[in-house]
Amino acid sequence: MKSNFQISGMTCNGCKSSVEEKLSSIDGVDDVQVDLTKGEAVIQSKKPISLSLITNSLPPKYNITSIGSSQDNEIINASKLKQLKPLFIILAYISITSLLLNFKNWNSTNAMLDFMGLFYIIFSFFKILDIKGFSISFRMYDPLAKKVPLYGIIYPFIEILLGIMFLTRIEIELAIILTIIVLGITTVGVTKTLLNKKSISCACLGTTLKLPMTEATFIENALMIIMAFILLA
Repeated sequence: MKSNFQISGMTCNGCKSSVEEKLSSIDGVDDVQVDLTKGEAVIQSKKPISLSLITNSLPPKYNITSIGSSQDNEIINASKLKQLKPLFIILAYISITSLLLNFKNWNSTNAMLDFMGLFYIIFSFFKILDIKGFSISFRMYDPLAKKVPLYGIIYPFIEILLGIMFLTRIEIELAIILTIIVLGITTVGVTKTLLNKKSISCACLGTTLKLPMTEATFIENALMIIMAFILLA
């Protein structure tokens, strides 16, 4: 079975050799041919090779896009929910914690502020574990990070600042406006990626937990933006 993958981030023959070696070590792979000029890998295997398997086999600096068969894409789609499990668990923890913090003296506004603050703090943690890898993945779809690479480096720290502002209730209106701007820009990039049906990694949880770009990413950002508008109103 033949599968094709676009791999960006290879800059020299050393990168090419490293990619070939790592892909060749995958169980079931018979042959790997990497074209450095095209940034493309052609894999011959006994069984279908999914995008997630390729992504997990290579360092975070490489961005992989599937250009394989429809059968490969079906396998990728079937595994999306499983891959997104960490995201759903984290969002559940944030939601439950926000509810518990305001359980005795219920206040929906405070619950939303706590949710948004915890969201930023926790998500920034995963990004900071590998800032360089995150910035590379982030600028694959964020419009501002594409034009200004430094933005991808400082983005996790912007999230930390916003998280502190929400949790300590400091300059809430400014934090809300910045949330709408920052997540609005990212959501535009996510929407374009989904509409173009590109198979790339989502950088929302950094590179430690590699997640596929799906509708869940759009919903996650949209939820924060909706909360921001409600609080602003």
